[in-house]
Amino acid sequence: MTSSSSADDFSVVVLASDLGIDARPFLSPSDQDRDTPEENWHDCPSHLASDEDFSDLEALHFFRLEHGCDNSGYRIFRIVGKYFPAPVISGERLKKYVFNKIFTEMPEGPFCIVYMHSTVQKEDNSPGLTILRWIYEELPIDYRDRLQIVYFVHPGLRSRLVFATLGRFLLSGGLYWKIKYVSRLQYLWEDMKKGELEIPEFVSDHDDVLEHRLLTDYGIEPDPLRLTGIPSTPYSYGRYEDVWTS
Repeated sequence: MTSSSSADDFSVVVLASDLGIDARPFLSPSDQDRDTPEENWHDCPSHLASDEDFSDLEALHFFRLEHGCDNSGYRIFRIVGKYFPAPVISGERLKKYVFNKIFTEMPEGPFCIVYMHSTVQKEDNSPGLTILRWIYEELPIDYRDRLQIVYFVHPGLRSRLVFATLGRFLLSGGLYWKIKYVSRLQYLWEDMKKGELEIPEFVSDHDDVLEHRLLTDYGIEPDPLRLTGIPSTPYSYGRYEDVWTS
C-alpha cells in the first residue's frame, strides 16, 4: 500500500559545526533575509573635509606643503614657528586646519616635516606640547605611519632640554623618535637639496648669527649688549686714571 506525500513532509540537513561550512545556501529565502545582518555605512569624520574658512591662516604661511622632497623622496610639509600667532588661535581650530591641509593637499606616500624654530617666542608662537601631541594622536593611524621624520631646525638649548627631559612624557612615543635636530641649515642640506623648500630670509639671517656666535647653542650670550659693534674712540681714558684714584 502506498501513500502520497503530504504537505507536511520535510527534510533535515545536519552539518558538523567544526567543518567551517557556510550554511546559508541551505536556508530558505525568508530565513536568509532574516539572518543576514544589516550593513551599516558610516560617514567620514567631519574633520576629513572641513567647510570652515581658513583663508586667514593660509595667509600666514606657517604650515604649507612644499613642492620638493628630501633625499629619501618624502614630500615636505614646512612649518615656520615664528609665523604662528599662538595667542589668537585655539587648539581646536589649529587641529582642524592641520587636518584639512593634510587630507586635501597631501599626495599618496610617505612625507616629512621641516619645522623652523628660529627666533620663536614661547608666549607668542608656541601652541604647547600637549596640543601638538593631541593633534598628532588624533590623526588616523595610516597618516601617522606615513610621517617618517621631523627635521627640527634651530632647536636651541631650552628646546633640547625640554624634549630630553619631558619629551617622552609629553609627546607620543611614535612622534618623539621621529624628531631629528638640525642646528644649522648646512646640515639640513645633507638630507635634502637646496631649493627643495623655501627658507624665509629671517631664518637664514638667524643661521648666520648662530654661525658667528657659537656659544648661543649652549644658552650663552657672549655679547648681550652688542658692544663689539661699537666703533672705537680715538680718545684714551687712561689720562683720567689719576683723577679717579684721588
